Amino acid sequence: MHRPKSFQTGFLRLLPAFALLLSHCNNPTPVPAGLQRYTDDVEGLTGRAAYLDSPFVTAGDRLYMVGHQNGQFPDLGWHVTGEMGGIWDHPIKLMDGFTAAVQSAAGTTCLIQADTFINYPFANKQIFSSLPGHLRVERFQFVPDSLEAVVVEFKMINLSDRPQSLRFEFTGYTDLRPVWLGERTGMIDGPDYAEWDETNRAWLARDSLNDWYVMFGSALAGKNKPSPGVDCSYHPAGKGTAATIGYDLELPPNGVVLVPFTIAGSYESEEKVRAVFSGVRQGASGLLAAKKARYAALAARTRLIIPDKQLQQTFEWLKYNDDWLVRDVPEIGRGLSAGLPDYPWWFGADNEYALKGLIATGRRDLVYSTIDLLVNISEKANGNGRIIHEVSTNGAVFNPGNINETPQFASLIRTVYQWTGDRAFLEKYYPVVKKGLDWLMRENDRDLNLLPDGFGMMEIHGMNSEMVDVAAYTQKAFADAAAMARAMNEDSLAAVYDGLAGQLAEKINTEFWAPDYGSYADFVGNNWQALTLLQDALVRADTLHKPWASEELTATRDKLLQSTAYYKKQGFVLYHNWVVNTPMETGVADPDKALKALETGARFVNPFGMFVTGIDRDESAGKDEGSFAAGKKIFSYTGAVMTLPTGVQAVAENNYGRPDQALDYLKRMTRSFGYALPGSIYEVSPDFGMMTQAWTIYSFAVPIVQQFFGIQPEAAGKSIRIRPQMPAEWADASLEKVLIGNNELDMHYKKSGKKLEIALRQTQADWRIRFYLPSGEYGKWKVNGAVIDPDTEGPFQFVELMGEEILIELMN
Repeated sequence: MHRPKSFQTGFLRLLPAFALLLSHCNNPTPVPAGLQRYTDDVEGLTGRAAYLDSPFVTAGDRLYMVGHQNGQFPDLGWHVTGEMGGIWDHPIKLMDGFTAAVQSAAGTTCLIQADTFINYPFANKQIFSSLPGHLRVERFQFVPDSLEAVVVEFKMINLSDRPQSLRFEFTGYTDLRPVWLGERTGMIDGPDYAEWDETNRAWLARDSLNDWYVMFGSALAGKNKPSPGVDCSYHPAGKGTAATIGYDLELPPNGVVLVPFTIAGSYESEEKVRAVFSGVRQGASGLLAAKKARYAALAARTRLIIPDKQLQQTFEWLKYNDDWLVRDVPEIGRGLSAGLPDYPWWFGADNEYALKGLIATGRRDLVYSTIDLLVNISEKANGNGRIIHEVSTNGAVFNPGNINETPQFASLIRTVYQWTGDRAFLEKYYPVVKKGLDWLMRENDRDLNLLPDGFGMMEIHGMNSEMVDVAAYTQKAFADAAAMARAMNEDSLAAVYDGLAGQLAEKINTEFWAPDYGSYADFVGNNWQALTLLQDALVRADTLHKPWASEELTATRDKLLQSTAYYKKQGFVLYHNWVVNTPMETGVADPDKALKALETGARFVNPFGMFVTGIDRDESAGKDEGSFAAGKKIFSYTGAVMTLPTGVQAVAENNYGRPDQALDYLKRMTRSFGYALPGSIYEVSPDFGMMTQAWTIYSFAVPIVQQFFGIQPEAAGKSIRIRPQMPAEWADASLEKVLIGNNELDMHYKKSGKKLEIALRQTQADWRIRFYLPSGEYGKWKVNGAVIDPDTEGPFQFVELMGEEILIELMN
């Protein structure tokens, strides 16, 4: 096996000392019950054999490990080429990975081709069952909460009725290096060197230029010794080193021996890494039990029970997925990162979607810390209310913010306030909202037409004029800011914001509406801008062999070339990007236009959801349930279908009273669940890009909690508005433990024939619940057994109720 010279020299220097160690553990001390017992009563999802050579993650908030499901740690990722896998303790990487090998009378085997991968909510394991010599090995791993360590336990299982002697070797490959953009904060990578720690029977490696450390070793009873190691043909890139620990084991007949490893890191000091290593090695069992209990609490919050068990399972695991993405770097902050393996840091827009889903699933702690992180970094980087787009875990800002992110932040703050009723929260962030909206209009509306110019969600070259998503989110921001201003007793400013929201609503429904396409426009601009973008779109359509798109774009080009109104602004539909549906997502679209646009949008789908860019679709898309990753030679989002555009479409459908169509989009996304990584949905459906993506929780939680169940809180007033619009397929559905302010709500919906029952339970009896249904839908209303006459509000009938337990019965 190739190793850096520094390792070889260090090993030779240490070798005489270890010649005194015993080479065998003839009578190893009995080992305690293994860590796997904590998953005996936990749902484990088995991966597909075809995707064993694809990524998985074992995650914690301080540290995570990314490798392949087959047990290997190949160089992977593109943000830092080949370095996004391995073990990360942000803002540094600790190791590229490790290899393990078994030597027995039957030969030598590297544990690099697992037969089975099983994912648990808080741990995972590889099973190596195709080994020679009646041997089975299971590799189980988890990352304890709040600690810079990962625990890996190997379980050696003797499948014969005779004792077996074997040698087990573990080789760690260090790569102490900085995160992406590390050079901007003076983080310079140096070669690693490793030293043996006899007291702890572990290797301690350090970066030669920095106080960056990784320590790894086993708590295995008996004796161990360094050894040259088995060559498993693993040669990762980087400036790291390699070090091996070997164990001679005796497996009793039909018996088991456990070999637990602890890998700990620190970017602060040797003292810190030693303390973490010792604490985790001694306390792994308790740490795993604590993590299991915390995940059980996550599952219990906003617990969904519906007839569609696959969608129910998906919803539960999405709560776990976002917990895998929590990134805590104490010097910078704690927040939800975007995705793994290539986006393990923080984004503005991603969180402005994801946190709306998280607040509806009870993650107030994570919502608060993420918002605080984004505001602190934005203030430091911009200082004018502008919300950043992307920041690495060392605090280096890559993009100070696309235009949509500042108005979306305003709407996020209102949403969180509605769910929490936290006055201190509003007082803290409302000034940021005001400053941001001032920056938005003062710095970005060059022609003073109330439509800010600049990039929105579509990061396509040239798409930075007056974009439809920026307009829609700006309109929503002013409407939400008006509500917050009233809550802050700033009525005159609320009136100004209301006026701007009204003017923008009119503009969106006139200037952005493209009747010839039955759609809202991608952007508003003049003919010259459109022709430039159109040429790029034509090249894309021709390259992808989309004749319908080429024909449509050519017709548009010819029409523009014949026009003499070169500088007249108008709406243009070129790419059919998903953002044309944002006016329906925010609810600003006129109902007649919305219904037409929703039907148009339904053309740009495949079995997994909505295309990011509509012109990438062709007639085969509707039936294509195959891999997107297959055949990809470079990383590209061209042709992608994603959960965010699909979720936006589901929200939009619900906004206009079409829950069955909304459910169809949720079902499409659910087809991706576990397609490549069991327990997760990829960023690009079904198997490309990030193996788990934060914003997917928005695409499920908002349609389900706030629209199907219709839970619309106003926690500041101790009030909950409930207006269910349930899909026809969900005749029996429940949500449990929905956290609203200091209240907790359970809701059970049951429809049978001409009768509907709604059972509500809340922990705060003095909260008011307003229950709405369309007028005339039911002729007889009963509350807790008593017949009542509902009140009327617009097109709805409603009752206002209080108490801990409420039963509403409706019938015709």
